[in-house]
Amino acid sequence: MTERRVVVTGIGTINPLGNSIEEYFNNLENGVSGAAPITHFNAEKFKTQFACEVKNYDWAQHFDRKEVRMYDLFAQYALIASKQAVEDSGMDLEKIDRSMAGVIWASGIGGLETFYQEVRAYVEGDFTPRYSPFFIPKMIADIAAGHIAMKYGFMGPNFCTVSACASSNHALIDAFNYIRLGKADIIISGGSEAAVNEPGVGGFNSMKALSTRNDDPKTASRPFDKDRDGFVIGEGAGALVLEELEHAKARGAKIYAEVVGGGISADAYHFTAPHPEGKGAIKAMKDALKDAGIAAENIDYINVHGTSTPVGDPAELKGVMEVFGEHAYRMNISSTKSMTGHLLGAAGAIEALACIMTLTKGIVPPTINVQELDPVVDPKLNLTLGTAQKRDVKYAMSNTFGFGGHNATVILKKYE
Repeated sequence: MTERRVVVTGIGTINPLGNSIEEYFNNLENGVSGAAPITHFNAEKFKTQFACEVKNYDWAQHFDRKEVRMYDLFAQYALIASKQAVEDSGMDLEKIDRSMAGVIWASGIGGLETFYQEVRAYVEGDFTPRYSPFFIPKMIADIAAGHIAMKYGFMGPNFCTVSACASSNHALIDAFNYIRLGKADIIISGGSEAAVNEPGVGGFNSMKALSTRNDDPKTASRPFDKDRDGFVIGEGAGALVLEELEHAKARGAKIYAEVVGGGISADAYHFTAPHPEGKGAIKAMKDALKDAGIAAENIDYINVHGTSTPVGDPAELKGVMEVFGEHAYRMNISSTKSMTGHLLGAAGAIEALACIMTLTKGIVPPTINVQELDPVVDPKLNLTLGTAQKRDVKYAMSNTFGFGGHNATVILKKYE
């Protein structure tokens, strides 16, 4: 069987840099930080009092009161981003075979806010077991995929990938594989997360994973900087409509990019720390290159995982040097988490969108907030520091790595 090609025909997002693709791309291009003091709850007793929250969000602009009772915030974000992507794709739902259309969505945590509020109500209510009938279906991580499928009547593959911060890259790779193997023609894929709440911030604080730069939140996410002290938690969603190429051409769809390869691996090393030599990351990147059928020298840009943690950033760059050798100095590299913060299970989705911006507009988003490069980082690497750079990019790679040692790499190509 001839392997089918897979393209991106629709995109959508709601994230700390914008509630639309246009706003997101504009702020990426201009190096805007999405970090600010937390508004979702009173964080004055927390070690970290800031986050990258979605701005100017009003659920009533998207859902009625009856609907919103059924949706945790992570599912609300998923439905908003996927709606944008479906509308952007221009598909006529009455003319496609919806039995060959699916949803593969990701979330690293799922309905954490719902879980927290329901358990809190139980405890504060003298342990009276009066849980909401929506508790379980609002909380479970797979429910966003279900809601999206129900909204559009998509009866094809439908499930959720959960692999911490690698979750949405795993979702994209699964969607890519299902389409190229003929199991579906169209799949809405991506991820959503909404963990800027007391247990989310408090839990990551207890691990010493978050930055505590409360005096200057906007510069707190600083991948590769000598004084980085942890990641900045973010929230939101990114959605991509993946489609078989001939199916897309037959309906006259616009095409943003082609998905050409995916690599997945495990560190098999530690439950939170990456392998110090980047061994799992190396395997994921090499496998993605092999899957795409290209040499390392073909990659023009890498959107690195680059979370701004002391141990994670150097390990990833070691992996990059191992895979790319001297070519590493000829590529652009950047971490858009310096602007968006870390969206956990949604990170890969919004970073794939950043790669699409680069492929379609010829603009590499910057790594901001690097005031003094960590001495362990090779200064010859082009980390796209401070400002965006113009570059004609044919192949872009996106890395995501998660707690548990999960690694997932996606390669996107300019559509020609």
